[in-house]
Amino acid sequence: MNHFLAPYRLAFFVFASSVMMVLAGFHSSAVAAQPNVVWIISDDLSPELSCYGYPGVHTPNIDRLATAGTRYTRAFSTAPVCSASRTAFQTGQYQTTVGGHHHDTRVKPELPDSTPTVTGLMQKAGYFVCNGRGIADDRKTAKSHLNFVYKSSEFFDGIDWSQRPKDQPFFAQIQIKEPHRQFISRDKEYNDAPIPPYYPDHPVTRADWSNYMASIEALDRKVGAILDRLDAEGLSDNTIVMFFGDHGRPHVRGKQWLYEGGLHVPLIIRWPGRVGAGAVKDQLTSLLDLMPTTLAVAGAEIPKLPGVDLLAADWTGHEILFAARDRCGDAPDRIRSARTKDLKYIRNFHPELPYMQRSSYKKLSYPVETVMKVLHAEGKWDSPFMAQTRPEEELYDLKADPFEMNNLASDPQHASALAKLRSTVDKWIVSSDDHGRIDESTFVDMKKLMASKRKWYVNKMKSRGLDPDISDADYLKWWETELGIHDKN
Repeated sequence: MNHFLAPYRLAFFVFASSVMMVLAGFHSSAVAAQPNVVWIISDDLSPELSCYGYPGVHTPNIDRLATAGTRYTRAFSTAPVCSASRTAFQTGQYQTTVGGHHHDTRVKPELPDSTPTVTGLMQKAGYFVCNGRGIADDRKTAKSHLNFVYKSSEFFDGIDWSQRPKDQPFFAQIQIKEPHRQFISRDKEYNDAPIPPYYPDHPVTRADWSNYMASIEALDRKVGAILDRLDAEGLSDNTIVMFFGDHGRPHVRGKQWLYEGGLHVPLIIRWPGRVGAGAVKDQLTSLLDLMPTTLAVAGAEIPKLPGVDLLAADWTGHEILFAARDRCGDAPDRIRSARTKDLKYIRNFHPELPYMQRSSYKKLSYPVETVMKVLHAEGKWDSPFMAQTRPEEELYDLKADPFEMNNLASDPQHASALAKLRSTVDKWIVSSDDHGRIDESTFVDMKKLMASKRKWYVNKMKSRGLDPDISDADYLKWWETELGIHDKN
C-alpha cells in the first residue's frame, strides 16, 4: 500500500464506520414545497479533507456536512482550471462544446438558445437566483468567471437570498476563495499531512503544503458559518446543500493538468430526510451532473445533457469521464483525457512541449516548480516530468498507480486498453463537437495576447523587487524567505 494512502485509507474507514449509525432517509419525490438549493463552491480544492480520510488537516464543518449527507469519492471536473470548469457546470455542457475551453477565453461565445444555463432554468422554475459569499449583509460581487457572454444582472437576481421576496425558493451559489492562491499563511507546520510522492522532499514543499492546509481550514470555517446561518434561519430542513471544488488543487500536477490532482474534487450533498445521511458513493461522478440534479430537485425543465441526476433512483454513475485542458494564460496547449474506474488515458496534442512549459501564472504562484527545476539542474531530482518533450499518449493504472507516475502507454500488455480508450476519445471529440479542433491563432492575435501576459508577469515580479529573468537558484532563495524558511532580514 502506498505510504501516502495508508493513513488516508485508515482514516476513511474510521470516519465511515462512525457515520454508518446515522444512515437514514433517501431521495423522495414527495416534497411539500420546492426546496432551496445551495451550491457551496470552493476554489481549487482536491479531496484533502478529513472526511475523505486525509490526515493532518482539521475540517469539522465539512465533516458534519458529510455526516448528514452523501459523500461522493470519485467526483471530477471536466477542466483543471476555473473559467473552463465553471463554464461547463453552469451550462451542463463540456466547455469544449460551447467554445469556452481556453482559460479566460479571448473571444467569448454567445450561448445559443439551445444551450440554457442552470441559473436561467431555475429562474424559469420560480427561483430567486443569487451569487455571493453566504453572508447576509455582504453586498460585494462574488466570483463567476465564465467563458461566455452574459449579463450578471440577468444571470443572477441578486447577491444573497435575503434579497428575495418572502417565501420565494432560492438557488444560491456561494463562492469561497480558499484554497485558491495566494494561500493563507500558516500559523503552524502541518507535519502530519502527507505530501504526494511526485513532489521533492524539501522545506519549500512542506511550507507551501502547510499553507495549503491552513487555507483549507479557513475554507472549513466559512462552510461552518454558512451551515450555521441556514440553521439559525430555520432553512436547513428544506434546503439541499451541494458542496464541491471547481477543480483540483493549485499545485504542480494539479491545477492546469489532467492528472487526478487537477480533476478530482470533493462532492457532498446534504438534504435532510431525502438524501442518505453518512452515505458514501464511489461511482464515477462529474460536475456536469450538478445541473440536472439541481433541476430535478426543483422540478424544473431538464434539457438533454451529458450529465445525469445524481439523486435518481436508477443512478449508477458514469462508465467513463472526459476532461480537457487548453490554453491557460500564456501556456497554449491541447490535452484530452478519459477516465474509467481504474484507468486514465491522456492525449497530448503537442508532444513537442515539455510538461513544465513556461507559464507566468505557475512561475509566480508555484514555489515547488522552482524547487523541482533547481534540484533537477543539480542532478538531485530525476523525473520523467522534467523531460523537454512529452509522449503523445499516457496511460495509467489508477488502482496500482494512483499518483500516475508509471506511464503504461508503451507497455504491450496494455495495448488493447490503450487502443480502446484512444478510439473512445476520438469519438467523443467528434460527438461533443470539440471546439479545440480549431486553432485559437485563427481568430485571436496570439502575439498581442502573449505580450499582455508578459507585461502582467513583469509587473508582478517587479512588485516583488525581483528581476523578471531571475535565475531559478536565486528565485528559490526568494521563495525560502517568502515562506518563512529564512529570515527576511
